[in-house]
Amino acid sequence: MITRRPTKQVKIGNVMIGGDAPVRIQSMTITHTWDVDATVDQIQRLEAAGCELVRVAVPDEQDARAIGKIVSRIKIPLIADIHFNYRYALIALDEGVSKLRLNPGNIGSRERVEEVVKKAKERKVPIRIGVNAGSLQKDLLKKYGHPCPEAIVESAFEHIKILEELDFHDIIVSLKTSDVPMTVATYRLFSQKSDYPLHLGVTEAGTLIRGTVNSSVGIGILLADGIGDTMRVSLTADPVEEIKVAKFILQSLGLRKEGVKIISCPSCGRADVDVFKLANEVETRAQSITEPMSIAVMGCEVNGPGESMEADFGITGGRNTGMIYIDGKKHKLVSESELVDKLFQQIEESKKQQAAGQHLPDQAADGGLEKQAKSDAPPAPKENPNGQ
Repeated sequence: MITRRPTKQVKIGNVMIGGDAPVRIQSMTITHTWDVDATVDQIQRLEAAGCELVRVAVPDEQDARAIGKIVSRIKIPLIADIHFNYRYALIALDEGVSKLRLNPGNIGSRERVEEVVKKAKERKVPIRIGVNAGSLQKDLLKKYGHPCPEAIVESAFEHIKILEELDFHDIIVSLKTSDVPMTVATYRLFSQKSDYPLHLGVTEAGTLIRGTVNSSVGIGILLADGIGDTMRVSLTADPVEEIKVAKFILQSLGLRKEGVKIISCPSCGRADVDVFKLANEVETRAQSITEPMSIAVMGCEVNGPGESMEADFGITGGRNTGMIYIDGKKHKLVSESELVDKLFQQIEESKKQQAAGQHLPDQAADGGLEKQAKSDAPPAPKENPNGQ
């Protein structure tokens, strides 16, 4: 069991973060924000994938003025990413943004900061202070010689101090680097000194596979430590992929229960079915399922029965056939070509019966098939209690 670090709770639109709220999944659009239709389309795809907070870039005034039109067409809270120009923050607040991502030390004079903070307080809009190793203040680089956890944390507290002096405390903090060990060390150091909620991420993590690995290791270590209240998996890829990976990270640590957990073997020479094809088909079709469940996709009778019996649903391959398992029990032997369709038919039937307060009746191993049709079929895969 993971014991999460207690943090202050902050409300972003209708979404709570920190405290006892679940770890929230965030992403960022890659469209030009002024292109409202393209931006809304991408946000709606992110929503459908499970994104709970979304950030848009605001490098220009026309981007800031597009925010109201975007907000009116989406369901999840919108975050404006502001750098240097305080006016864009003021416009974004007037347009109905739910959160600002800005560093108060980078938007000009004290008077300008006060103006932004005053309006954010009036609108009850939190501010995320985001410190990146690649954009540290020159004086800190001179002091420490290079980016390091101590320099990044000191930078964060310099920005926090500005907001606290203005009696503003709806603060979220991120401390990102592209180096996984440094990222982990930085978040650990900050979490020892403050209870502000933390947004996790490994910045510039890389392309789909490399970025997935870097983010999974860095974010996963911190979440296992109980650190983190929101997260973004930064990938050089379609942002929808970020949501998929984030959900898998949370599922793997037991921090999210909803949706399908796929248990699939890597395949080997024992398999007489195409495990790769089956597993990918199952994962693709399972994306629309929101109920918590596990599905095992196994290639042979060595570990297959054991894994399938521990899952809610399972497939164990035989010779061009497969056994479907439900609630750990053998249910039906079908041909390989029918496996995925029959599996999801049974999933839907079980969901309907569960909703009606019923249970799927046990069947013999080949009970779902006509015996005449199976008279020349290979036998069902046998269980091997000693196989590991």
